[in-house]
Amino acid sequence: MTGTSGSRTGRVRVLIVDDEPTLTELLSVAVTEAGWRPYPAADGHSALRVAQGCAPHAVVLDGMLPDLDGLQVLRRLRHDDPKLPVLMLTARDALEHRLDGLEAGADDYVTKPFSLEEVVLRLRGLLRRAGTEHGRADDSVRVLGDLVLAEDSREVRRAGTPIQLTAKEFDLLGLLMNHPRQVLSKAQILDHVWNSSFDGGGNLVEVYISGLRRKIDKGRAPMIHTMRGLGYAIRPAEEGR
Repeated sequence: MTGTSGSRTGRVRVLIVDDEPTLTELLSVAVTEAGWRPYPAADGHSALRVAQGCAPHAVVLDGMLPDLDGLQVLRRLRHDDPKLPVLMLTARDALEHRLDGLEAGADDYVTKPFSLEEVVLRLRGLLRRAGTEHGRADDSVRVLGDLVLAEDSREVRRAGTPIQLTAKEFDLLGLLMNHPRQVLSKAQILDHVWNSSFDGGGNLVEVYISGLRRKIDKGRAPMIHTMRGLGYAIRPAEEGR
């Protein structure tokens, strides 16, 4: 990810790292309402994978994570991109931790509990100083767990490993990733990917889903799921079925 946080055009991308699902969702909503695009991660390892794929313009990082320490994540992010703006989240009584975070390279911090407006204002200030607050709308990069799809370059990676797809496989994966966790019927897939509803098309969808699974899920925790009688859905591997 070296030097990439400001190298891609597009809507400002904010990596949100926190193991509290409710807080992550609230932060994601606040970031979206600010006109930016959120990329949530529930732990340190996930954050590093997502950062590699989306090249964030800024990071909101909890100091206490279930796997890696927040400072470890900070140092590794900064190793890859020394100028990446990082806003730390800390507990109110963790003065020593806040000082450690600033010493490790955090640009700013807010203490819990905090207002979403404060987070957005502080992020806006960091982005303005970094010169990356404004960008044209661009949703060409899709990130779901450790799976990354770049529409412009038509590249796909999972856990950093490139995956070669045919044109229709790419279109099918793009459709699924545009509707994460949502069950899509065979008819919907046929309509969007093949612009068709011909008889027997369900078998075609099954064949392409099977091929996509072999490339995306082989040897890894599955992301593409069959919902019997309903259709197919894609979810981050850590969410399971």
